[in-house]
Amino acid sequence: MYYYKSQKDDTEVIEALRDLAFKHPTYGFRKLFAYIRRSGKHWKHIRIYRVYKLLKLNRRRKGKRRLPSRVKQTLVKQELINKSWSMDFMSDSMVGGRRFKTFNLIDDCTREVLAIEIDTSLSSKRIIRTLERVILDRGKPNIIRTDNGPEFTSKDLELWARDNEIQIQFIQPGRPMQNGYIEQFNRIYRESILDAYLFFELEQVRILTDEWMDEYNNRRPHESLGNLTPNEWKMKKLTPELSTFNR
Repeated sequence: MYYYKSQKDDTEVIEALRDLAFKHPTYGFRKLFAYIRRSGKHWKHIRIYRVYKLLKLNRRRKGKRRLPSRVKQTLVKQELINKSWSMDFMSDSMVGGRRFKTFNLIDDCTREVLAIEIDTSLSSKRIIRTLERVILDRGKPNIIRTDNGPEFTSKDLELWARDNEIQIQFIQPGRPMQNGYIEQFNRIYRESILDAYLFFELEQVRILTDEWMDEYNNRRPHESLGNLTPNEWKMKKLTPELSTFNR
């Protein structure tokens, strides 16, 4: 039996593709082909693509996860305690460059800080545990307002909110003013703690934050609350409710 033996020598094509793929690992076939043509090589694209597949350089393009359309969420003044909460992330770094994140949670009515969770990584499961701890202490809200961060749009948080009959209210992308309560709080927290100190370890951040939370909730007057503290405003809102209940 006689078989035809190809006389093609793709050594030059292989070397060219390997060199380009090593320098530009994220580029696909079209971009690499353009580089080869610009270098003066006139190999046919069919030949180059055959070698491209032979070297297993072809990758499946990862589709970008698209957010569902977001309805404009008007920021309204909340009159009821525990009806609406806001949550958001912040980030900073310690001496040496190690970065950490903070998860901030407030009540929109009283502007009370409900929790600030601090760590180098905060997953959606960690967020759920924090929310459950706060709910155990003060009950659950009707709505939690947030942006479109990956931890907040995760399936875990979606299922948790559905099981607990809590509405996750997403703001429109690129519209942080729709989450104005937590944005204002983030600015105050950054000025008072994150930008005010040099941190050498996470425990230092946590201790300073806990002390500041106590000051913020119990002693710092808030202009939008008539210069009352968040806890004083909460007691003021609760008093009429208690009086009505006693009658």
